[in-house]
Amino acid sequence: MKKILRQLLLPLMLLLLFACSDDPGTGAVIVQWEQDGCRRCNMILSDQFHAAQVRYKPLDAPSEIYIFDDIGCAVVWLEGQSWKGDPTIEIWVNEYKTGNWIDARKAFYVAGHQTPMQYGLGAWLDAVPESMDFEAARVHIFKVDKYLYQRGEH
Repeated sequence: MKKILRQLLLPLMLLLLFACSDDPGTGAVIVQWEQDGCRRCNMILSDQFHAAQVRYKPLDAPSEIYIFDDIGCAVVWLEGQSWKGDPTIEIWVNEYKTGNWIDARKAFYVAGHQTPMQYGLGAWLDAVPESMDFEAARVHIFKVDKYLYQRGEH
């Protein structure tokens, strides 16, 4: 009887262990607005419509999640990481209209937004007039970063 009980309890305990985990291993995590700081610039996250996250899964280790106050900070910071080309990297950004987390690589970006670090990009789930894809947004971000850096504003 004990053996049968043990065989039933072990799978149940494992299920509960994984169900209670805060990190499912993929996707965006919950941000503590007005408490969490940007990985790159240390600014406290307060703008729920322009923040970003990067999730990286090192080999044989739990995911590492980095949060940013602006998609520009995330893109510039990621460029400096030795693992920047790893295919497991996920990039998440707040959708400008709803604040929901969306896949940054599939999002469309519109310039001219007031953003925390002045990169000026708002992310949209669907293409809108004058929107750009992620690669065009990266080019925009590095141009803005170079301009801000040369002027000493960053």
